[in-house]
Amino acid sequence: MSDALFAVHGLSCVRGDRTLFAGLSLTLDAGEAVHVRGPNGLGKTTLLRALCGLSRPMRGEIRWRGERISDLAEEFTAEVAYVGHLNGIQGELTAAENLRLASRVFTRRGCAGQSEGEALARVGLRAQADRPARHLSQGQKRRLALARLLVLRRPLWVLDEPFTALDVASVASLSSLIGEHMAAGGLALVVSHQAFDLPGIRDFELARYCRSRR
Repeated sequence: MSDALFAVHGLSCVRGDRTLFAGLSLTLDAGEAVHVRGPNGLGKTTLLRALCGLSRPMRGEIRWRGERISDLAEEFTAEVAYVGHLNGIQGELTAAENLRLASRVFTRRGCAGQSEGEALARVGLRAQADRPARHLSQGQKRRLALARLLVLRRPLWVLDEPFTALDVASVASLSSLIGEHMAAGGLALVVSHQAFDLPGIRDFELARYCRSRR
């Protein structure tokens, strides 16, 4: 196994009776990011869920700081910030309250990131701080979900189609946030069909590990 900060070796995942991909290996060190690419149905979301510990692969190893994530359990998940297809926000709470709740529930002592006000300003939602989340547009809800990355301050970002519903300016802003995260030593795994500009990110073609595509 690699001694990289985050290392995947021989990973295989199935859906029903179908093997989505097999023999997948990947490494990430501090300050690195990967853009997972491939057409719909290939298993990109399944891969991300396995990599952040939300589901178990059929076989293979995933290691964080040299230890299997299955052994680390909550110690690993406490270092991962996952943004999936669903925004995971509470509609009855205001934008600021959503971030405050995330910070209180999911942040370990001494590991807090930006305040909710700072995070909202950074994603362009300062004026919506006291507005119930259910009244936000789809793009604003997505930006609110992404603002959690800033209040949680976790080293590994796992982002599944993070640019959905974002306009051109917001795509550029989020790309900058990922770049700053990398510059600070963070890691990022990104699935996106949408074009974005992020110097230093490397492409990872999932189709290489999909038997039906060979």
